[in-house]
Amino acid sequence: MNDYRIEIPDGAPKQLTRAWLSLGIAALIGAGLLAILLVLSRTPGVQDVFPLRDFFKSALVVHVDLSVLIWFMAFASAMWSLVGGERLAALGRVGFGLAAIGTAIIALSPFFPDANPLLNNYIPVLQQPIFFGGLLVAGVGFSLTILRALLTIKFGSPVGADHTPSTHSFAIYLSAIAGAVSLSSVFFTLLKAPDLDGKAYWEAVFWGGGHALQFQHTLLMVVAWFGLAKELGSPPKIQSRATMILFALAASPLLAVPIIFAVADVGSAWHVAYFARLMEFGHPLMLPLIIVAAATLWPIRKISAPAKSALFASVFLFATGGVLAYLIKGVNVVIPAHYHGSIVGVTLAFMGMAYVLLPRLGFALADGKMARWQPYVYGGGQLIHILGLAWSGGYGVQRKVAGAEQVLTTLPQKIGMGMMGIGGLISIIGGIMFVVVCLVAMRRRQIKT
Repeated sequence: MNDYRIEIPDGAPKQLTRAWLSLGIAALIGAGLLAILLVLSRTPGVQDVFPLRDFFKSALVVHVDLSVLIWFMAFASAMWSLVGGERLAALGRVGFGLAAIGTAIIALSPFFPDANPLLNNYIPVLQQPIFFGGLLVAGVGFSLTILRALLTIKFGSPVGADHTPSTHSFAIYLSAIAGAVSLSSVFFTLLKAPDLDGKAYWEAVFWGGGHALQFQHTLLMVVAWFGLAKELGSPPKIQSRATMILFALAASPLLAVPIIFAVADVGSAWHVAYFARLMEFGHPLMLPLIIVAAATLWPIRKISAPAKSALFASVFLFATGGVLAYLIKGVNVVIPAHYHGSIVGVTLAFMGMAYVLLPRLGFALADGKMARWQPYVYGGGQLIHILGLAWSGGYGVQRKVAGAEQVLTTLPQKIGMGMMGIGGLISIIGGIMFVVVCLVAMRRRQIKT
């Protein structure tokens, strides 16, 4: 059963995959630098020494956009490219160029005057022309990449040296459909958004598309899980046709997106509630795939490899984030505890797959103690981080505030946010380790195109 082994043909697939992976790593570097400021601005005792509160929100906006939007979209684009073949390669290159330019503009935008950060959900924004210019350019680049994926991925054709049918190509194609649904939702919302100001307007614009985008990320996360398990000699014990059915089931809630837009006005209470229900009742349809992935873990428990570390850490963090979702009561830091767990689960899966892809892209093998420990350091730090947030949320600490605005008056609140700070710093170290491992692998071997 070689369904889940990813082979990358020479030519456009390898060149574009290499470029997108490099952009994703660059985005993580920028996000990591900003994360240091974010953690310091919310850590008790340190927050009063570093007067970072005024910069906190601007840094938070760009940190989220780089570490979630750009990193995830860049990795998705890498996955689409590696199964996209040679067709429309020029379109893929234009898409990458625009996304790279837009990312650079976004990264620099908080250092320009009048940033005016708006902490709306999914894609927070800086209400300034420079930021919006970067977001537009990057959005066009990713749109062209999704279009190419929809036109070029052939999930029914044989791939790989053994010419087995490609289940992972089918799942990757479904993720491109999810990306297209997300972008279409944003475009439609821009045409129909109510006359609102500031945060409320952008909350409405990205609410539907942001929910749809989560299906893209989670589908690709499971693809990465299956690919990592295959690399470790423990492929999912399920037939290709059954796997395709389970992926289709997991993606099926996307069919409700146009229905929601048809029955609920954009920005209305019903619009908000329906998309929240889409997440609540839609994502549990992934449970069969999660069970299949979890069943691959026991046979590889004694293996020492970066892919194994990433797979175990990813499954555990994603499951933790899912459990925390059912503990949310009110608007407090339990909410970021939940989505940090889920996001980190996706990130760890992508990190593990990056280790697998590096040697196939002409780089050196990512191995050694640092590579093997990196997922545990990053995931362990994030686990402490989200447990601290969940603990603090239970004592009423509000989200999206920093410094004295947190009003940490009780010992449990301070302990929880102290855990958050310590865990955040540990995870930053883990993120730096990932970047170092990748950069060393990229540098150790000259690329031949």
